[in-house]
Amino acid sequence: MMNSSALPSPSACWIIVPAAGIGARMNADIPKQYLSLAGKTVLEWTLQRLHQVPDVKGIVVAIRDDDKHWPALELSRLYPTLTVVAGGDERHLSVLNALNALRLQADPDDWVLVHDAARPCIHLTDIAALRHHLQSHAVGGILATPVSDTLKSVVESRCIETTLDRSVLWQAQTPQQFRYGLLRDALLAAQQHNHLVTDESSALERAGYQPLIIEGRRDNLKITRPEDLALAGWILQQQETAQ
Repeated sequence: MMNSSALPSPSACWIIVPAAGIGARMNADIPKQYLSLAGKTVLEWTLQRLHQVPDVKGIVVAIRDDDKHWPALELSRLYPTLTVVAGGDERHLSVLNALNALRLQADPDDWVLVHDAARPCIHLTDIAALRHHLQSHAVGGILATPVSDTLKSVVESRCIETTLDRSVLWQAQTPQQFRYGLLRDALLAAQQHNHLVTDESSALERAGYQPLIIEGRRDNLKITRPEDLALAGWILQQQETAQ
C-alpha cells in the first residue's frame, strides 16, 4: 500500500459539489438537493456553508444538463467564484467533469474537497480540522465517524449471516480531501476498469493509497430518506442557535 510522505502544502484549494443525482430514495417529485429546508433549498444551505470556508480558489458544482431548478436559485450571482459543469449519470463522472474543468487552473498537488450536495449540516470546524490534519499529507483523507451500532451481515432472504466487528468500522462522510492529480488519475482508472466508486476514497484505495480518517461530527447528516429532511432542519436550527 502507498502511504504518505510529507509534502509542502500548496495554498490552492478547490471544492467540488456533485449535484446531478435524482435522490430516488426520497420518493420526491424533485431531486432532493432542491427540496425545501428551513426556508431554503438543501443545495443553498450546502453552498452557503462551503462558501464560508477560507482560502478556497473556487467551487465547482456539477448538475444535470436538463436541470430546470438550478437557474431559479441564481447562485452564480451570489457566489462569483462558482463554476457550473455538466454532471454525469454516476457520482464519479460528475466529479471527473468538475476536475476536468479545473485542469488549466489546478496543479497536481492542489487540494480538492469533494462534498455531498445533500449534506447541508456540515460544520466549518470539521472542514478546518480536515484541512489541518492533511496539510502536509501526500494523498489526503476523509471525515468519518466510528460506528456505534451493532452491524449485521444479511443474506438476500434478510436472514442474519453474522455480526460484524464494529471496532474497525467507520462511517464515511464528506468532505473528502485529496490531491488533484491523484484523485483525477484514480477516478479515471476506476472508470476504465468499471470499478464501483461509492466515494472518492474508494477510488484512491483501489489505486493502492491509504487515505487518512479524521473524526467528524455526527450531525453531518446526509439527507437520503424522507425522515432525514426534518432531522436536518432540527440540526440546522440547533447549530444556528449555538452560533
